[in-house]
This record gives sequence, C-alpha cells and structure tokens, in this order.
Amino acid sequence: MNFSSFPSPSLPPPPPSSSLGLSQILGTAILTLAFVLGFPGNLFVVWTVLCRVAHRSVTCLLVLNLAAADALVLLSAPFFIRYIVGGRGWEFGPAFCKLVHYLCCVNMYASIFLIAGMSLDRFLAVSRPFLSQQLRTKRALLKILLVIWSLAFLFAIPMPFYRSIFPKEGLFYCIPFHSDPKHMVFQYLMETLFGFLIPFSVIIFCYSQVGSHLQGAKFNKRRRSGRLILLIMAAFAVFWMPYHIVNLIQVSGALAGEESLKNALLGAAKIGRPGVTAFAFFSSSINPILYVFAGSSHIRSAGLNFMAKMFEGSHSEGSGSSRVFRSIKMTRNESLVEKLPEIKMLQT
Repeated sequence: MNFSSFPSPSLPPPPPSSSLGLSQILGTAILTLAFVLGFPGNLFVVWTVLCRVAHRSVTCLLVLNLAAADALVLLSAPFFIRYIVGGRGWEFGPAFCKLVHYLCCVNMYASIFLIAGMSLDRFLAVSRPFLSQQLRTKRALLKILLVIWSLAFLFAIPMPFYRSIFPKEGLFYCIPFHSDPKHMVFQYLMETLFGFLIPFSVIIFCYSQVGSHLQGAKFNKRRRSGRLILLIMAAFAVFWMPYHIVNLIQVSGALAGEESLKNALLGAAKIGRPGVTAFAFFSSSINPILYVFAGSSHIRSAGLNFMAKMFEGSHSEGSGSSRVFRSIKMTRNESLVEKLPEIKMLQT
C-alpha cells in the first residue's frame, strides 16, 4: 500500500522528532486560540439566549443553533492539538477518527445553512411580509431547523467513509483515504458546492434584494441586525474560503491529464490543507466576538445581560413585519370601504 499517494491529513501529523516544525506550531496556536476564545464564548451565547432572552426572534433562535454547533465542534480541538504535539500519532482509535471529522463536517454544513436561513428570513420579512408571518411561528421554525440539521447530517455522511487510520513508522495516523480519484473528486466537490458556493449564492441574492427594498428606508434597528448577519456571513467566508479553494485545487489535480500539472496541484493541496483546515476553526470562535462588538452600546447599562438586550432588540424585526402586514391589510380594507358606494351604484 503506497501511503505517499494519499492526500495529507486534515491536520498535520506530529513530527517524528521532539521539536515541532513551523506548520505544527502554527496549527497548535490557531487551534488553541480558537478553543480558548470560542468555546466559552459560544456557551455564553447559548446561556444568554436560553436564560436571559425573554422574547426570542427568528434571528435569535438561529444564532442559538449556530452557537451550539460551534461549541460542539470546538470540543474536538483538544484532540487535534494532542494529535499535533503529542508525537504519538492518533491515539483515539478508528471510530473516533471518523466521528470527530464527521462532526466537523456537520458543523460546516449546519453553519452555512443557518446563515442562509438568517438571510432568507430577512429577505422574506422585507419583500414577502405575508409569507414571513406564516413562517415566523414556533411550529414552522422548528420544522425549518429540523430540515437544516437533517441536511447537515446527511451531507456530511461521505466524510467518515473517506477517513481512517493507517500505520506508518510504528504510529497510527488519522488521514483521508480515497481508493479511487473519483471518490476524491466527489467528496471535495460536494463539500464546496453544497457547503459554500450554492448557499452563498442564496445569501448574496437575498441581501441584494433586501438592499434594494430598504434603500432610503429608515429602519435603524433592522439595519443594525442586518449588519450583524452580514458580519457573521463575512466571517464565515473569510475563514472557510481558503479551505474550499484547496478543495478545488485538489479536484483540479485529480482531474488533470498531464502528470506534471497533476503532481503540482496535488502537492500544493497537500501543503495547504493542514493550515486552511486549522484556520477554518476560527469561524467557530469569531461569532461571540462579533456579538460583543455589536452589543457594545448595551455593556455599560446592562452588564453581562448586554447580549440579551441586543437579541431582544432583534425581536422588533418580527413585530415590524407584523406591523407592515397589518398596515397593508388596513390599507386594502380602507380602499375597499371607499369603493363600496361605487360598487352599490354599479349593482343598481
């Protein structure tokens, strides 16, 4: 079995010597910082929404699910850190090798689907207030969240099939394994299409429509909430785009006909994948920091409840849509009343 033909592991394996190389030091620093900042931060968001927010908007509940997904995936960071710096290879067995990478993949899909859900919610609230009100019920939202999580778990299924442990130099390593180049193309192309390109196309469409509808309108609270969602979206793009670029490079290498080009592309992907995968962990730790900046105006007055004040402010979006709904309905009723005499005259 030729291990040199395998793609590199998602995170760099520990070096054989006692000293750590630059990539190992960088990967360890990124994962440690992501865990230290992100895990308690996301737990604080979950606690705030569940225990401190009285009126939870659609955006607030989507943020709750996003924080829960991020906290879950950050629990894997200590195991990867041990893998990098321990010098003993993968010590946690083949089942956990598959499980931990599967959960990371679930997080990627769940995060982008939840962000797309936030964008669709804003699009409907602005351009389709009648439909928005129908979807803003607890029952409808629970169904939507069930669909989002089901799709995330479903799309992540290929990951454990292409991940296993293999022995090398007396140690075991948790690495990707594709018995056929077509399997590599399938996995990485699927991740990039359904975990990045298609959802981001939906997000861009929604925000282009929201921007055209709200141009010149004075909906300050709605715009503040919209800016927060845009920041979440931008952060996800910044931290996950390098990973998907490496995916496309590896797919291009697998499909390349010329041997020198194939080797160059696959080699570049092999070098880049450990760093971009570790970098993607920052996407799970950055959102609580964004919430702190977004809610900074409430910190002095509300203390630790500042985030609850910010999220309760987003509840006004739902009531704002309701007011739009009622306003349109009243306007139609008034116009109908005004036309009643004319209708009666026509009937006589």
